[in-house]
Amino acid sequence: MSQTHPFKPIFDKNSKILILGSFPSVVSRKLGFYYANPQNRFWRVLARILNAPLPTSTDEKINFLLDHRIAIYDAAISCEIKGSSDAKMTAVVPANLEPIFSGARIAQVYANGGKAHEICEKYLKTQILNATGKEPIKLPSTSSANANFSFERLVQEWTVVAEALKDG
Repeated sequence: MSQTHPFKPIFDKNSKILILGSFPSVVSRKLGFYYANPQNRFWRVLARILNAPLPTSTDEKINFLLDHRIAIYDAAISCEIKGSSDAKMTAVVPANLEPIFSGARIAQVYANGGKAHEICEKYLKTQILNATGKEPIKLPSTSSANANFSFERLVQEWTVVAEALKDG
């Protein structure tokens, strides 16, 4: 079934890094915000690497991101997808990142998982390179479906995001 991305990107003029997921899960679409599935480890990983309290409400999550100069969006603006599995994504239409790049000072783009990185490489690489001068960096997916990565291992891999935020 064809799905259109239901959320706006989260960013402001101070955003320094952009984290791109692939496409919101069924739970996130139903609950109306990024990484809303409690099984997804995105918010817990970010809170840990940034030594910050875990945001719970949507407003807390938005403020958390903006306070830490993090922008989030997804690489696909629409796709055919059954359920939430990235492996089942077809007919991908890439997101337009221009409003983020023109409205913020993004220095690095990170892809949350293999599918997000694949979409970046296939459709968004030139736009990302033109805006940042750097290739998108693939991070392991915070999805609970990524059972190969324990929470501690995710934290270890995602620490590069905290390091990037310290550099300026």
